[in-house]
Amino acid sequence: MASWTATTTTTGKAAAEALAEAAEDAMEPFGVGVFEIEDGRGLFEVGLHFEEAPDAVALDLLAASNGARPFAVSEVPERDWVAHVRRELAPVAAGRFFVHGAHDADKVPDGVVPLLIEASMAFGTGHHGTTLGCLRAIDRLAAEGRAFRAIADVGCGTAVLAMAAATVWPDAAPVLAGDVDPVAVEVAEANVAANGLVGRVLCEEAAGFDGPRLSEGGPYDLVLANILKGPLIALAPAMARRIAPGGLAILSGLLTEQAESILQVYARAGFNEARREEIGDWTTLLLVRNAE
Repeated sequence: MASWTATTTTTGKAAAEALAEAAEDAMEPFGVGVFEIEDGRGLFEVGLHFEEAPDAVALDLLAASNGARPFAVSEVPERDWVAHVRRELAPVAAGRFFVHGAHDADKVPDGVVPLLIEASMAFGTGHHGTTLGCLRAIDRLAAEGRAFRAIADVGCGTAVLAMAAATVWPDAAPVLAGDVDPVAVEVAEANVAANGLVGRVLCEEAAGFDGPRLSEGGPYDLVLANILKGPLIALAPAMARRIAPGGLAILSGLLTEQAESILQVYARAGFNEARREEIGDWTTLLLVRNAE
């Protein structure tokens, strides 16, 4: 059975969340989403999902009363989305890592580090330039012979980065992985089990370093943070406290045009740029914390 989506944009997170709440009260959609548009303009997208075609007049009134652009409504045909994702998401090679779904297990070549991410868990599969950049950064550090004792993955999503680190640095302490989204934590734990890394990657619900394990762990000599510009800026003071002098941070989730502003914030927190990689519109940064 088909469904319908209605999307609009507005400026600022508070305005977007207010519009989403008003829409839930007035129109009772079966799903509501608020997403930041990472283009530096401060815009947020509000998406509403309906089982039947929504009332166009009611949508117009909602948009106008909340200072948003008019809603664009589209019909979504019925589709087996898991099957679609499996067809569209081919395996990804990132240095020594080979990220794949269970349906592509027979395609894993010899001499790689396989990372199984189920297609139904498609956020953080290696296809996005940010995840790809982080995997390549991990691969380079391992190729250079770097070793790490304490590793954290902040905003872990599928835990693909935590699993990559746990695999190439088996002598490190268990990698601590946290995400503010409890669903992401469940996904991460399922992936850890599927990759045989139970006990090597420990997942928990956490905002930044505020989870029970993450707050007690460290000082870290490697932190992975593939999130967004805003959270990365907010995390800079905590990064400086939690990362040991000479320790490294791999940061991504950044549009290339945002990289310089992140570098300025982290420079004030005591970090220097060691390396960067641009993939499409996205940048991954490797930073080193200054010795005290």
